[in-house]
Amino acid sequence: MIDTNLSELLNNRYIRYNVLSYIDDDPIQIPHLFSTKEDIEIAAFMSASIAWGLRKTIIHNSLKLMKLMDMAPYDFVCHAGKEDWRTFEGFVHRTFNGTDCVFFLQALQNIFRNHQGLESVFNSGFQQTGDIAGTLQYFRDIFLDIPHLNRSEKHVADVGRKATAKRLNMFLRWMVRTDNQGVDFGIWKEIPTSALMLPLDVHTGNVGRAIGILQRKQNDWQAVEEITDYLRILDPNDPVKYDFALFGMGLNRELK
Repeated sequence: MIDTNLSELLNNRYIRYNVLSYIDDDPIQIPHLFSTKEDIEIAAFMSASIAWGLRKTIIHNSLKLMKLMDMAPYDFVCHAGKEDWRTFEGFVHRTFNGTDCVFFLQALQNIFRNHQGLESVFNSGFQQTGDIAGTLQYFRDIFLDIPHLNRSEKHVADVGRKATAKRLNMFLRWMVRTDNQGVDFGIWKEIPTSALMLPLDVHTGNVGRAIGILQRKQNDWQAVEEITDYLRILDPNDPVKYDFALFGMGLNRELK
């Protein structure tokens, strides 16, 4: 049963926070610097991949990555060679270091050269498995299918081990969800918005528990399923639109 007061609260906050000015302080501003599909995808993926910690630092380091790719991420990924990878050896974002960065870019190169691009990989995963958990596992297997150090695997969420996959779910929200306010891109059409899962993090998890739509105490994939299932009751077609509401309420400490 829907709690009408709670539904009204979340819809009100969705309208409040899902606005164009949201981009100004969020890592999604990085892919918004680009206009071509592949540039947007790569900029979004790399920005989402380092999206933990202070948002200001995430944005700074994401922009640094784009500049290292001469603000042409697709062209760079497609044509980079051994000498080009050295440019990234000194890159650091928290525990994501130059080795990880080079591997991520090489994995993207493999995906665009041999798997028809990011959208094709995610679409194939969804077609074969029918849900986002299976899709993320399918993507992970392909992403890791080039030589790499074991240390880099921790930066690619493993839902098979119950990870929340917050960054990958956020990337999917950006790519899949059609947003009339111009925040999310909606450039991928084959994965339905209704299938998306909430990018669960500290803010959305704490707010979810405080307002009673998440009972599980730890942030893991089971918690992602629990909270997203409730949000689907409120809007079966676009459950993750409430990411804006929950994140905004947490970031602005409304519950205090």
